Amino acid sequence: MPKEARPSTGEQAKQHAFTLLRQAILHGEMAPAQRLVENELAEEFGVTRASIRAALIDLEAQGLVERIRNRGSRVRVVTVEEAVAITECRMVLEGLCAAKAAVAASDEQLTELADLGAAMKKAVAAGEPVTYSELNQELHAKIRLISGQQTAVELLERLNAQLVRHRFQLALRPGRPQHSLNEHLAMIETIRARDPQAAEAAVRAHLTSVIDALRD
Repeated sequence: MPKEARPSTGEQAKQHAFTLLRQAILHGEMAPAQRLVENELAEEFGVTRASIRAALIDLEAQGLVERIRNRGSRVRVVTVEEAVAITECRMVLEGLCAAKAAVAASDEQLTELADLGAAMKKAVAAGEPVTYSELNQELHAKIRLISGQQTAVELLERLNAQLVRHRFQLALRPGRPQHSLNEHLAMIETIRARDPQAAEAAVRAHLTSVIDALRD
């Protein structure tokens, strides 16, 4: 958005600042524990300090920012144990989505899942962990979309946002893509077989593996 077109105050300005800050945190442009100085952010985004403060409050509610007494705000640090607890919650919700997707998916959507699986195989064979990680996220998002479980989707978006740093670290860990590929392919095949119980079990097995990797 051109600077002159940006609203500097009000709800639109707050939403503008919220969106940019959230994207920066999720894309790893702002590191855990990085201080978020209201004056600097207001100048950078062309909005008022009040708009930045309101955006930070909303980001705190999403678990992405924490406010330290007498020290201002910073990007929230998610510990390994917190990441494990979040992943345990994901296990229930994503298992539900996979089971629903196995019942609700159209033939076209099942083909799209198969295509994603083929692309993931190709990325692993080519030694492209970043591409594999992006396809991994796309697969999980596709399953959530197919499920039609909007409440679960909204909860998962919030949970997954808090795991961004750990996700990057796991994606770049040597051997991790090769290890998780078969788990993702099992998720795809059980959904394509229209077997909701097996699909839920495949997701739970995958996320149990993620928890083990987080704890390593």
